[in-house]
Amino acid sequence: MKHKLHAIAGTTALLTILTFWVSTLISELFGSHAQITSVKTFVLYGMILLIPAMIATGASGASLGKGWKLPVVGRKAKRMKIIAANGILILMPSAFFLASKAQAGAFDTMFYVVQAAEIIAGAINITLLSLNMRDGLALRRRRKSAAK
Repeated sequence: MKHKLHAIAGTTALLTILTFWVSTLISELFGSHAQITSVKTFVLYGMILLIPAMIATGASGASLGKGWKLPVVGRKAKRMKIIAANGILILMPSAFFLASKAQAGAFDTMFYVVQAAEIIAGAINITLLSLNMRDGLALRRRRKSAAK
């Protein structure tokens, strides 16, 4: 059951961040200020889904990886620390800041500097979560073949 929870939570987290990131890029490149504001507001509401998914992913992953000595498990854990720090220190504060600025119609230099940092940090988290998913699927195949 933990394996399914971990897979569902991890996939939900990755898809949510990917949705935020793609929506942001599309609105910034092709959208109006009103559309950018809608996306920035949507991202804040989307945190209601993302934060529990990230917590469930990290907690279930730590539980599943406990006692495993494989290097891949250590890499996954190390990546999750970076993902969490990136989210807490850059992405969450950026989301609140950008939504506030967008709702005030303040599309100034600071808005775009923070927006650029958010896009980069989001791309990093998408990459790291994708690598963790790849490694998790490899661990699953390994576990299934060992059970035969």
